[in-house]
Amino acid sequence: MFHSVPRRPICEIGVNAARLHGSRSFRRAVEEGTGRLERAPWLDRGMGLLLSWLQRAGVGEAARSGPKRKGLLSIFADHCSFVTGQRLRRACQIGELYSGLYSERTRWTLVGNMWRRFQGKHAPAGRLVAAVVGVFVWENEKIQDEEIRRCGLELQALEAAKNLSTSSGSAAAQLEPGWEIVMEKKDFRVWKRPIPNSHLYEYRVLGSYNDVTPRQFFNVQLDTEYRKKWDSLVIKLEVVDRDVNTGSEVVHWATHFPYPMYSRDYVYVRRYNVDVENNLMILVSRAVQHPRVPETQDFVRVHSYQSKMVIRPHKSFDENGFDYLLTYSDNPQTVFPRYCVSWMVSSGMPDFLEKLHAAALKGQELG
Repeated sequence: MFHSVPRRPICEIGVNAARLHGSRSFRRAVEEGTGRLERAPWLDRGMGLLLSWLQRAGVGEAARSGPKRKGLLSIFADHCSFVTGQRLRRACQIGELYSGLYSERTRWTLVGNMWRRFQGKHAPAGRLVAAVVGVFVWENEKIQDEEIRRCGLELQALEAAKNLSTSSGSAAAQLEPGWEIVMEKKDFRVWKRPIPNSHLYEYRVLGSYNDVTPRQFFNVQLDTEYRKKWDSLVIKLEVVDRDVNTGSEVVHWATHFPYPMYSRDYVYVRRYNVDVENNLMILVSRAVQHPRVPETQDFVRVHSYQSKMVIRPHKSFDENGFDYLLTYSDNPQTVFPRYCVSWMVSSGMPDFLEKLHAAALKGQELG
């Protein structure tokens, strides 16, 4: 008679084999990919963080569970180490190939397109990996069509307020509940209302000009090079990314702040729309994070910022005369009391609008 031999569970044998194979493959892939990562700095940091996290998670779980039993997280970490190591090496090879064939801007466009495809099939995983690797996914960050449409509907408030008497209180009441008049001048009126759960305000400007065309006023706001000439507060202003599908742009803007505050910088996505059917021009901007513009010690980064401009011509886009509605809010991250920040914004906004109007007039004269 043959003595029975104790059999190890099939699942345990499979797990150990996978762990051994995965660990060796992972180490080999990382060692072979190290040199390539040095030649692909746009990929190494984020992927290295992901791999190191998976490795630490697997080691920690194995230590807690002991030699007899492997946890699910450990199995998952081993499997991911093997698969990710292989794909990392392949990605480095592809990245090295494309780096010799295409410019940096084209490479980022290709990477963005690949992430969009991945995002369409695996949305949650796509957002996680994009954040780790440092890829800007337009599908997540772009200004949606619905947001553009809502901005156009807000113009109804402008139309209602325009038909009221010059009484500031009644006009504010028509604009929506909670708005308080701040300033009233010849060409515009300014309101503010508290932002819920914040010490900040949202501002709304209702204005009208009769000596410049809507198109010129609109284009001056889009022309970053021209703004460097007429806005003395600008330190840096450049477009760092574009979405060919919607025409949206990511802009990096650094500006001087009143002494003794440090200069601030903004990274925001902006999208515009010229609605010929409804006779509207709309420009929406909102703060985003972009891997090409990391925070530096030169500026204080403003992470909360939004601006919406809606323009309705009196006649046409190329004839003088239009009304506009500007809604604006940001958090400049100051330590000053609420009333000080409100005063700075309330006084700075009219000054900016006057400079914007003067720049539009000058640009129109120069043709």
